[in-house]
Amino acid sequence: MNGVMIQYFHWYHPGDLWNEFADRVILLKDLGFTAAWLPPATKGGLGTEGRGYDLYDLYDLGEFDQKGGVPTRYGTREEYLNAIEKAHEAGISVYADIVLNHRMGGDENEWITVHEVDENNRNNIISEPFDVSANTRFTFPARKGKYSDFIWNYRCFSGIDIAWKNRKKITGIFKIHNEYGTEWTDDVSHQLGNYDYLMGADVEYRNPHVIQEMKNWIRWYSETTQVDGFRLDALKHFSSDFLKEWITYIKTEV
Repeated sequence: MNGVMIQYFHWYHPGDLWNEFADRVILLKDLGFTAAWLPPATKGGLGTEGRGYDLYDLYDLGEFDQKGGVPTRYGTREEYLNAIEKAHEAGISVYADIVLNHRMGGDENEWITVHEVDENNRNNIISEPFDVSANTRFTFPARKGKYSDFIWNYRCFSGIDIAWKNRKKITGIFKIHNEYGTEWTDDVSHQLGNYDYLMGADVEYRNPHVIQEMKNWIRWYSETTQVDGFRLDALKHFSSDFLKEWITYIKTEV
């Protein structure tokens, strides 16, 4: 028998989605749905104003007082886990939308070296290297190392779109200079020359510490939530080499 999945969210949903979904799983089952795709449950840099795609902290499912409050736009950790449990009791599988490409809302600024690229051809360098202050350090002070003590800094990112130069805010697409080079990774979509960069602080998947942290996180997330599968956001923008290694890890270790 073929299954039927419902996308149980939309961009303009006002919030409190987890409780709403939990209350409607029996109705959804009676309507013939066998699975539900839910939006990102992780805390975003815009707090309850975001939709989850403005990822700030992968380990905050609405548990910590960060970015303006404890809940995400859709509710608290307890409400999210309850919604998944209710869906499973009704015989509905749950697929989680997860954001791996970027981070937003860093906690501290760092001085870094960058160069600017043409937004229509990211392989085209349009400036000499220069130093800026950028919001690239993520310490998650409210979480205080619970679940993970990993600190993200500019070595974990390949590019940014906002920085401060001579105390003035500048915008564009800026390639970060770090030990992984001054070029974008090549194992991404070649749209616009190289589509590694999409938004925010772009995750650097050539960094082995980042790769290990993402393996640690997906194990934690899977064990914590008991979701049945995942929808990966912005797939063409991050490393296919990382993705193959990461999926193999999930299939064999998680």
